[in-house]
Amino acid sequence: MSAQAPIASPFTASSTAQEVIAGIDLSGKCAVVTGGYAGLGLETVRVLRLAGAQVIVPARDLEKARRNLADMPDVRIEPLDLMDPTSIDDFAGRVLADHPTLDLLINNAGTMAGPLLRDGRGYESQFSTNVLGHFHLTCRLWPALTAAQGARVVALSSANHHADIAALLHDPNFARRPYDPWQAYAQSKAATALFAVALDALGRSKGVRAYPVHPGGIFETDLARHMDPAIAEAYGMIDKEGRPIIAPEKGWKNSQQGAATTIWAATSPMLAAIGGVYCADCNISALVEPGNQALTTNAVSPSVIDQVSAGRLWQICEQLSGVALD
Repeated sequence: MSAQAPIASPFTASSTAQEVIAGIDLSGKCAVVTGGYAGLGLETVRVLRLAGAQVIVPARDLEKARRNLADMPDVRIEPLDLMDPTSIDDFAGRVLADHPTLDLLINNAGTMAGPLLRDGRGYESQFSTNVLGHFHLTCRLWPALTAAQGARVVALSSANHHADIAALLHDPNFARRPYDPWQAYAQSKAATALFAVALDALGRSKGVRAYPVHPGGIFETDLARHMDPAIAEAYGMIDKEGRPIIAPEKGWKNSQQGAATTIWAATSPMLAAIGGVYCADCNISALVEPGNQALTTNAVSPSVIDQVSAGRLWQICEQLSGVALD
């Protein structure tokens, strides 16, 4: 693992994705952005495209994707359901047929704190979507990522990653314990960070680096649809009228600010020789202080960048999905 400590980034919590990508030319590069038709994903697609990248957006809701991306007609939209292994295989097959190299994979799509649902295999939906689906997709796109010789994979985690890692590794699908939507979300985001750490360790010799990213708290996206407004108000995310509060210094951001760390991790030359580090506010995060698990902190728990736990999580994903890196 590379050193998990801040570096001299010129950007801050208030920086926008467009500011971060200024001066970076992605002409001739190809990017896949899951969930790239709403919220943070839409802003991520917009700025990657402006920098010259060819962008592919996999979408479960094709009508919504076409509507939201109507002003970007050169963005390629393809069907994909992250909870459906066959859909993932079909999507990857179409991409690989046309793109022998893939420079950027942004695992941005996600679901948060919904009621208990299970996919066709019986796996809990947050783990299935946020973790297993992206694991499966990454494995299937691996030939194109390694062929790029310099590809980056960004996995969206969260400040809400403080989970019981032992419980995650022993019962990721809540088969032997009561389901709690927020506990399930936290463990999925802990697992997302562990996935990126493991991927970086496996990929660095092949030119692939990976980064778990905390975008900040963004209430104006579809991700917050299951959140009780009273909880959001108590945390300072919205005012009494239900309007999002934008205070990046406190961790609450708009979509342009929220996509900035994704873009920084995906494109910054400052990370050319660094990978496997958890990033927030366009920088490498510090380690969390003992006892501080506040959702507004940008620091990372040592438990979600632990190499041993990352390796175990990777093995579990292989077992549950039935896929592995080629």
